[in-house]
Amino acid sequence: MSSGKQRRPRSDAPPREPVPTGLAAPLNPGRIGAYLGLAVLGALVGLAGAFVQAAWFPGGLLLALVACAGLFYGGRILIGTQVGSLAPAAGWLISVIVLLGGRPEGDYVFGDELGLILFMLGGMAVAVMCATMSRSPQQGADNGRPGK
Repeated sequence: MSSGKQRRPRSDAPPREPVPTGLAAPLNPGRIGAYLGLAVLGALVGLAGAFVQAAWFPGGLLLALVACAGLFYGGRILIGTQVGSLAPAAGWLISVIVLLGGRPEGDYVFGDELGLILFMLGGMAVAVMCATMSRSPQQGADNGRPGK
């Protein structure tokens, strides 16, 4: 600037209101649809996991829990909030509880008690871990190292 005049910030501008985030943010129909879609996926994973863990006990149980972890963590990354992992966990829990009700003949979907206990506790533990994990690093964020 060769004119010798320096730009000063405007002092007469009205203060800006902070943009609400998280639960204080306004409702977004796309986000609500994503939550509902994740809840339906959680119910489907719970249903599939109930059959897989009962059919192939040790390997099926691990496969079902890995599917739960992938869905819960994927929801967390996709939405970017804790509710992103809780929505599929809620769908998963509802479907598993419905399957626990049994049938009028006295049967129920789960094969043995050990598999049922491990599937329920393992799935809930995975949901809690995904919901309470720290925020994931932002894509393209500066890593703080010069020259990189």
